[in-house]
This record gives sequence, C-alpha cells and structure tokens, in this order.
Amino acid sequence: MAGDVRSLGKPGYKFTNWATTYSCRPELYFEPETTEEVRQILAFAQEKGKKVKVIGYGHSPSDLACTTDYMISLSRYNKVVKVDTASLQVKVQGGCLVRDLNNNILPSHGMAFSVLGTVSELTVAGVISTGTHGTGANYGTISSYVVAMEIMTASGEVIEVSAEKNEELFLATTLSLGSLGIILTVTFQCEPAYNLQQKHYPAKLDQVLENLNTYVTSSDHFRFFWFPHTDDVVCYHASRTKEEPCVKGSWFWDMLVGYYILQILYWLSTFLPRLVPSINRFFFHTLYSSRAEKVDRSDKIFNFNCLFKQYVMEWAIPRDKTAVVLFELRNWVQESRFPAHFPVEVRFVKGDNIYLSPVHGWDACYINIIMYRPFNKFVQNDKYWTAFQKIVLDVGGRPHWAKDHKLGREDFQKLYPKFEAFCKIRESLDPNGMFLNSNLERVFGQSPSFTKII
Repeated sequence: MAGDVRSLGKPGYKFTNWATTYSCRPELYFEPETTEEVRQILAFAQEKGKKVKVIGYGHSPSDLACTTDYMISLSRYNKVVKVDTASLQVKVQGGCLVRDLNNNILPSHGMAFSVLGTVSELTVAGVISTGTHGTGANYGTISSYVVAMEIMTASGEVIEVSAEKNEELFLATTLSLGSLGIILTVTFQCEPAYNLQQKHYPAKLDQVLENLNTYVTSSDHFRFFWFPHTDDVVCYHASRTKEEPCVKGSWFWDMLVGYYILQILYWLSTFLPRLVPSINRFFFHTLYSSRAEKVDRSDKIFNFNCLFKQYVMEWAIPRDKTAVVLFELRNWVQESRFPAHFPVEVRFVKGDNIYLSPVHGWDACYINIIMYRPFNKFVQNDKYWTAFQKIVLDVGGRPHWAKDHKLGREDFQKLYPKFEAFCKIRESLDPNGMFLNSNLERVFGQSPSFTKII
C-alpha cells in the first residue's frame, strides 16, 4: 500500500501563498479525490513519521499553510454532498470553494450565506479553520454558521460532530487551525437568497467613533475605512432589500484604472515615503468624497477587490475599545510619521462561544492594517506592525489566526479562556502532533522555525 500512496504524491512541488510572503517545498504534495485516499495518506505519513498539512486556496498571508513534510490539497475533494432547501442547509466536502457555492450551488436553490468575508476564493475548510468573518453587529464569524462537520483524525477515524452530538468537540473543530484533523465535510446554515443595498459616503473619524453604536446598528452590515494621515473615513452600510440590482453614483474604485494608478503611486512612494499622506488624501477625494449606492446579490456586495499583493495584520478587540484603539493608532501615525497606507479597515462581529474564536465571549471590532506591495516590491512594515500589536494587546485584543502575529502559547493562555481545553482535545486526537507545522508549534508551545520570503 505504501508504494501506491507514494505514487499519489508529487515531489518537488513549491507552495507560495497568495500574498507571496511565504513559501515552502513539501517532501510530497497530494491531491486526494476520495475519503479512502485521504485515509491512506495519513496511514503512510504515520508509517514514515511525517507531519501533514492541509492547504486551502493559499490566501492566508502568514506561514499557516507551510510545511516541509507532506502537504495535502483538497482541491479535488470538493463535491456538494447535500442541499436541503427545507432547512436551508448545505453539506459540502472540505475543498469546495465558497466562490463556487456563491456562483452556482446556492443561487440555484434559492439560498445564500448570511455573511461573508472580503474574499470568496477560499475553501470551506480554510474559511472555518481560520475564523474568517464579515461584518454586522448581529452576524458572527462564518464558523458560527456551521451546524455539523466530519473530520478524519490522525488515526484515520472519521468523527461526526454537531451542537447536538459531542458539543465540546464541536466547539473546538469549528475553528481549529487545521490542528485536529482533516475536515472532510461541513454543513452550513444558510438563509433564503437576498440582495443587499449598499451605500457609501464620506465622514470624519471623530464623528464615527463618537457615535459608533448608532453607525453599527443602523444597518445589517456596517464597516468603515480610515485613511491614515487624515481624519477622513468612508462608511459602508448594507442591508437586505427587495430592489433589483442597480448602481447609482460613482464606483470608480472597481475600475481597472484605479488599480494601476494606486499601484504606480505607491511604488513611487517606496523611493519617497513622504508622498504617502498625499496619495491617501488624493484617493479619498477622488474616489470616496461623494455618496454612492448600489444593489446587488449578497455575495457580490460582501466581496471586495483586494487589489494587489499586500502585507496584512488584523486583530479583534472588544467593541467598546474601538475608539481607544483607533485614536491611539492615529496619534502614533502622526507622531511617528510612518507612511501608513490606506485603508485601515474596521468591521464588527457578534461574539460566540467557539473555543479558539477571536470573538469568544464578546462582541468584537476587527481592525485590519495593510501595507501594499506595488509590483510585488518589498515594503517596510515592521515598525507599524509592532506599534499596532502593542496598542491592541493593551486592550485584550486577539490576532486573526490567518495573519501574521508574534504571540505564543503563554499569550494565548491569557487571551483565550478555553485555550487549555482546546489543547487537551488536540493532544487527545493527535498525540504525535501530525497536524502541526512551524506556525502551530509556536501557537501551541513548540520551538519556532519558518521560511519567510520577504
């Protein structure tokens, strides 16, 4: 059997994440199509003493997916298992892309996700494993819409979990960083298909933060972008509507020309950093200083063009600390004169009780900072990242699992009430650490080592 399994694996494969910030060369790369093939790969890895890392679409900008042992892509393990229109639930294999569900499966059955993140080129296993989220005071992370799962443990055993069946394990598996086993199937709770009416308009940072609760609760899905080096923000409100798709006002940001102009200007700023404040102001006044409105299918409103390669750091903080953090960040940018790129994206998520959820126990504000990499060029960000991490840690913030952070087990023990409970479950399901890699070894207390490109 070992020989047959080895023939499924490809040597010499190079994995690079979407942001091209991390890369690795696994010893063998697998693309199984059946559950039995997955089981055989795990048995082979067990026999050879190898670790196994499952990858999704590679959108995590950290080294979360990197390994030098065995890598499994579920890109061929992507079937729709069942669509239940009566209960508005869909069961799919772990490698199914959210994009394909949005474009084909759910609309054809009159269904839709209740909330989505910025990007849908993600596998369902990856979405829930990293705590992907959207925005909306009454809407949780995507993991909170999981109603049942099937995972394969290191021993090859398939375990079914749900809120009714093994609740403790369910609260661990719905956001597990891929550390508990291979996610075979996920069943999501959806809702009837709907359109969203989105409006955006300019405002001032002080105005939004001083009246934050009104802004957050006045629509189904609220978020705003702050432009560093200014006091300007653009607010986005989206709510369910019966109106048909239409566009009112300027949506220049979606045009290809905006992409190229932004990339060229930020590329120039790598030679002259003092240009950044002017670039930020230029794009705000060019693209966001007037009101605009559009109606479209829900997923098309939720999703947003990531433009081009970028460094990203994102943290969840208690929602009532939003003003404290953003005012302090604004002061730091002004005093340090660091050339911080726009936007600082601010979103809001309902709390839950999932063990490793960044919003465990409280309603959250997610704050996302970026530094673009125009034409894939290196751009210095360490000073910005360090300052931001200190600010959010001071209010009890938790990092987004898919993105870079500098924390370890002792930090997470303080930040997560259920961290030790999760660790006990992980150690019982995977006593030899088959599903750990360098990123997870740092999280769970092992020695770090990783390959960063730039």
